[in-house]
Order: sequence, then C-alpha cells, then structure tokens
Amino acid sequence: MAATNDHPGEQAARDPLKLIAVRDTPLSLDEVFRAVGDDAAGGTALFVGTVRNHDGGADVDSLGYSCHPSAEAEMRRVAEKVVAEYPVRALAAVHRVGDLRVGDLAVVVAVSCPHRGEAFEACRKLIDDLKHEVPIWKHQRFSDGTEEWVGAC
Repeated sequence: MAATNDHPGEQAARDPLKLIAVRDTPLSLDEVFRAVGDDAAGGTALFVGTVRNHDGGADVDSLGYSCHPSAEAEMRRVAEKVVAEYPVRALAAVHRVGDLRVGDLAVVVAVSCPHRGEAFEACRKLIDDLKHEVPIWKHQRFSDGTEEWVGAC
C-alpha cells in the first residue's frame, strides 16, 4: 500500500499538548509516556534528563533547580513551536525544580508522531529548545566545596 498523507492520522493532532509542567515533586516516566499515547502514532520518542555525578571534570554532590515564574508558560511556547513544525499527535514536557540528588530525574519530555523519524526529530528539538529558551537555572554543588550556577533546561 502506498504511503499517503491524506489519512487524518498522518496529520498533527488538533490539541497535541497533553502535559506541560514545572514541579517540585519527583517526575514519573509512566505519567509522561501515558500522556503521549495516541493510536495514530507510529513512533514515540522519550528523553529523560538525570542528575549526573560530574560536570566539567569535577564531582557533583547535588544540585538545585530554580525557575522564573514564567517558566511553565515558556515551556508551552516552546512546545507550540515544535507542534507547528512537526506532525505531533501528542507532546509532554515536565521539569523538576528544588533540590535533587545524583540519579534523580530532572526533565522528561516525549513526543508521539505518525512515524519514528518525526518523533525523534521533534523530541530532540523540544529538549534542545527547552534547554536554551526556558528560564530554569541549575545550582551545582561540587565535592570540593565549590558551587556554580548554570543556565539549564
């Protein structure tokens, strides 16, 4: 059967933004994955950002995320740009704020599209643009007692 873009499932969903949030509680992969479930989606891409134990050659003990009050609205704006560019069936993005430990989930984003390539590309654009455009900052505390603030997703 020849591929066609005439089927409604090949198009972006009418209301694809399913979950956009900034939270001070632990994040759930299951919640994000369920949010982007769509019978017309042939591909779902999910990205999970975790707190790593090092940065710039130094050992990281812990970190804290803080955000501007506009962070959630900016996440929505970034998500809307992604759905305008790709045939997104469903999209979710959740970022954690507060104190986190090594291994904790810091951000979870997911995108469902009719095909896997679109899902990968849309998810990559979503996380990259969130990192560069949403006013969320990371305060890293290092094992040697130093600390630094970093603009982060």
